[in-house]
Amino acid sequence: MSGPQSFELKGADGKLIRGDRAMGKDRQILFITGFLSKRWGNKSKALAQWCEEEGWGFCCYDVRGFGDSEGRFVDYTLSDWIADARLVLNRLKGGPPITIVGNSLGGWIAWLMAQECAGIERLVLIAPAFNMMGLRAQSIAPERCHDWHTAGWMPWDDEPAHRDYPLAWNWVEESRAYWGRSFDRLRPVSTAILHGQQDQVILPQGSSQFVEQLRGLAPSFPIDLHLVPGDHRLSSPEHLDMFRRLVVSAT
Repeated sequence: MSGPQSFELKGADGKLIRGDRAMGKDRQILFITGFLSKRWGNKSKALAQWCEEEGWGFCCYDVRGFGDSEGRFVDYTLSDWIADARLVLNRLKGGPPITIVGNSLGGWIAWLMAQECAGIERLVLIAPAFNMMGLRAQSIAPERCHDWHTAGWMPWDDEPAHRDYPLAWNWVEESRAYWGRSFDRLRPVSTAILHGQQDQVILPQGSSQFVEQLRGLAPSFPIDLHLVPGDHRLSSPEHLDMFRRLVVSAT
């Protein structure tokens, strides 16, 4: 497998999506990051290494408005980041079958993409954040939710790292709308979910309820849920070993 090469894709607004892609054979892995995460972190670096060892292709990218990609964070919402994923997938079409590894919000985007893209044969979702902003609006105090709706903007929370990334109320509306369509197509893509039982950021009950709802609609859908000890980071050697087995065994 050749080393990663940088690429740029132009979004609908003319802003550039920047990423890296290494060519390979037999399979290609696309990593979709979590909310407020750049494309190169512990999980993506481990994935890239595993792909190199196996001779597979690998790709990761930054969404518009964050990381190395162009644009201002405040100008984009969920639908834009879904459009970014679709553009990157279009670039991968024509190559080997695609496995998407999605982390947090990227896990939900991966699920949505798999329902519309025939080239995706496998999903590995790490603590997928289904209906992330809709649930966020439900979880905060009613007064704060009212202020968010009225003002139109609100940071995710009061942590210093998040104050510079105010979220438009449109995030909530789009999250609810996409969640309402999450089971419309039900293309039977082999799916594995890995979720930490002590995750207080993205609650594991969300993954359990998702699988229960999916099996109620399609009992034979090929999905496995792995609830493991740990929090949202799932970065211990044991977690990474299980993560690797889920990815490598997905052949």
